[in-house]
Amino acid sequence: MRRSKLSPVAAQLLHALVARIELANDRITIGRFDSVDWQSLTFIGERHEISLRLTGPDAAPALALLRIRLNDAEWQLGGHVVADILVVGDRASADGSILVEIEALTLSS
Repeated sequence: MRRSKLSPVAAQLLHALVARIELANDRITIGRFDSVDWQSLTFIGERHEISLRLTGPDAAPALALLRIRLNDAEWQLGGHVVADILVVGDRASADGSILVEIEALTLSS
């Protein structure tokens, strides 16, 4: 089921993701955050697709740091864990901002 609002785990994921980006909050714009229920034979959770725009002169270094920090620690999100998260694309704009596409899978723990 596709949601129009962020689920509790999606909101926690967004908060944890923004905390890993070393930019001021006014330098991060959420373009899109879609979540859909997901399940396998043994797990249930949510699949997330996120678009963020990083702005300012530190956008490129912040993206490089984010790529490292996505996998540097376990993510615990109130009854869920992040099983998989990665930057699937990024595109620089003429204004120096960077559009970052992220996909994640959270599983109920």
